[in-house]
Amino acid sequence: MANSASGIAVDDDCKLKFLELKAKRNFRFIIFKIDEVAQRVMVEKLGQPGETYDDFTACMPPNECRYAVFDFDFVTDENCQKSKIIFVAWSPDTSKVRSKMVYASSKDRFKRELDGIQVELQATDPSEMSMDIVKERAI
Repeated sequence: MANSASGIAVDDDCKLKFLELKAKRNFRFIIFKIDEVAQRVMVEKLGQPGETYDDFTACMPPNECRYAVFDFDFVTDENCQKSKIIFVAWSPDTSKVRSKMVYASSKDRFKRELDGIQVELQATDPSEMSMDIVKERAI
């Protein structure tokens, strides 16, 4: 089904892989990309369970927008092990204006397809998605 605001559809694989991350924890993260020719959001990369947050941030291209989800494990002040799924809207200042507009207008519809997101981050450079910011938002 196409997004009414931007005309971008969501590939079924996006929802299936997200469910695997959420329910089975088969992946640590998923990077999604909009294929502007096909007018679809598609899975670009799947992070294996052993990969780290640094591996995740290294996958973000410096000049192109992306959506991503990361399964963030942490320990609370009460010493409880917890996990939250973080959605990242990556839109670097150096990316093309048209790309930023397409990603911005498609984001809410895409997020609705991924049921279970608990934290959202919008980042235009790596400092805006540092581990300190992620911890602050998640805890």
